[in-house]
Amino acid sequence: METKKKALGKGLEQLFSNSVIDFDDFEKDIVEENEGNVVEINIDDIRSNPYQPRKTFDTESLNELAKSIAEYGVVQPVIVKKSIKGYELVAGERRTKAAKIAGLKKIPAIIKDFDDQEMMEIALIENIQREDLNPIDEATSISNIIKLRGYTQEEFASKFGKSRTYVTNILGLLKLPDEVKKLVEKRNLSMSHARVLSKIEDGDLVVDLAKKVITDNLSVHDLEKMSQEERQVTKNISPKKKSIDTKYRMYENVIMDKLNQKVRVSKNKIEIYFDGIDELEELLEKMNIKFEDE
Repeated sequence: METKKKALGKGLEQLFSNSVIDFDDFEKDIVEENEGNVVEINIDDIRSNPYQPRKTFDTESLNELAKSIAEYGVVQPVIVKKSIKGYELVAGERRTKAAKIAGLKKIPAIIKDFDDQEMMEIALIENIQREDLNPIDEATSISNIIKLRGYTQEEFASKFGKSRTYVTNILGLLKLPDEVKKLVEKRNLSMSHARVLSKIEDGDLVVDLAKKVITDNLSVHDLEKMSQEERQVTKNISPKKKSIDTKYRMYENVIMDKLNQKVRVSKNKIEIYFDGIDELEELLEKMNIKFEDE
């Protein structure tokens, strides 16, 4: 037991020193070491790890976990860090959210002290090795771990039990336009489709093809064929047409700078993108357009 305590005392270095990183083992070791120190704390006093990269949680999966918690309780305590006001989650965000859904007021927890660097790395590792993480959040987590630890893609792949090809492909998703990333985050666009799109340099073409995938229900094979055809057409565009397109891009940039919104300018058409009624109202206000509610 003393040996284990000394090992755990090294913090994340013990985890990273292993040939293959396993967050479940890391969390299990902390729980076993602190079996006698589990306390019940108010769920409302807990806030997310400030370095949590996950932006979305699968509602159906959370509801299933909530049903299990309502019936059996929280089987494994969450791990938290004491903060100025209440606690910050170190591990167990899904359990905490599900416990709230289940109506619990308190949750079993282990209080441990971690510094900011450790909090960031723990959040990233937990997310990489947990289920239902959308591809964009996973790619962001992988990218951040590689930067923090100075890994090559090959070293990361070995440490986390991934193939080098998988790591390369998923990191490529970070090059997608923001509009397309949102479609991937919401799972409106599959990772296989997104991987094909990530290999295309023309951002406008990527957006157009992503929309066609959804509206026309294109298969990955269809998308690959269409992307090759579109790139060939672009390659053969006349200098005059390229000059016109360049001018459109210039107009787009000017309008985007003015409105701070995604804008597309094409022949006889200007498209301005917005997300929800609040953003639309802000957009109209920027354009000095006023209207009276009926």
